[in-house]
Amino acid sequence: MKLSLNDYISIFIHQTDLSLTSYVKSQLAPFNLAPEQNLIMMLLWEKDGRNQNEISEILLKDKTNIARMVVNLEKKGFIKRVSSEKDRRSLQLFLTPKGKELGSSIIPITNDFNKLVCKGLTEKELNEVRRILSKMCENVQ
Repeated sequence: MKLSLNDYISIFIHQTDLSLTSYVKSQLAPFNLAPEQNLIMMLLWEKDGRNQNEISEILLKDKTNIARMVVNLEKKGFIKRVSSEKDRRSLQLFLTPKGKELGSSIIPITNDFNKLVCKGLTEKELNEVRRILSKMCENVQ
C-alpha cells in the first residue's frame, strides 16, 4: 500500500505550523522581533523576572537556543539579564522600559492573530484540538 503526503497527519500539522509561523513573522518584522523571540517576550510580559531555565522548560526548547535568543533580545534592548541572588549560576530576565513598551504594540497583534486562527471554532472544538494535539505529543515522548 502506497501512502501519499496527505495520509500523514504529522505533515499536515507541520504545514499548518509553517503557515502560522510565516504569518506571525510578517506581523512581527516591523518590530525587529522573531516569532521564537516573541514567545520569550510573551512569557516576560506575563511574569517579569523569569529565569532562563524556566523559560526553556515552558517552551520545550534546549537551554542553548534560549540563551542565544536571550542574548539577541538583550542586544536589541528589550531585556536585561541579572544573576539571581539565590543562585549565581541562574540568570533572571527582566524587561527593560523599551521591552515593556514593545508589549503595548505586540500583545494586540498576538491577540488579533489568536482570534484569526480560532475564527469559526467553538470553545468545544478548541478544547478538542488541544486534547488531540496533547495526546499526539504524549505519543512521541
